[in-house]
Amino acid sequence: MVESNPNQPKRAPGAELGRRRTASRLAAVQALYQIDLTGVSPATAVIEFMRHNLGGGAPDESFGEADERLFAELVEGTASRREDIDRGLSSALSADWRLERLEVILRAILRAAVYELLARPEVPARVIISEYLDIAHAFFAGKEPGLVNGVLDRLARSIRSEGLRDGQTDSAAPR
Repeated sequence: MVESNPNQPKRAPGAELGRRRTASRLAAVQALYQIDLTGVSPATAVIEFMRHNLGGGAPDESFGEADERLFAELVEGTASRREDIDRGLSSALSADWRLERLEVILRAILRAAVYELLARPEVPARVIISEYLDIAHAFFAGKEPGLVNGVLDRLARSIRSEGLRDGQTDSAAPR
């Protein structure tokens, strides 16, 4: 019989689902990076990631138990709406920073987040911003997470004006 450890924190009921979604977002960003870098089709990238990376299939890299359905939606949806997403991103970036000038992984993070803001209205904007800000912190130690936060906050206000009312900010991330 396995006894619970009283010194270990209890997990919230939705914590497992949240971890699966986080793993899906991280995997989607990396698949989008692969698509941008190699030109592989979104369908191929999804199949390869599901076969080799999701669920801990790769010995040196595990995304945990990702939600494969969400992963596929993020990759394929972002790829299919890329022109609209890029137009929105270009309008939110400063004149000094064109989208093409950003690092490939940074573009992938921003694209996936904007796709979610557009296509998944049931997910609060603050959750999306927080998740992708965490992903940006996983890849960058410099100013890039601040750029992600600012761009996503700006776009969330226009895409989801009802979700981020005047005076409310993304409390999950510092400004």
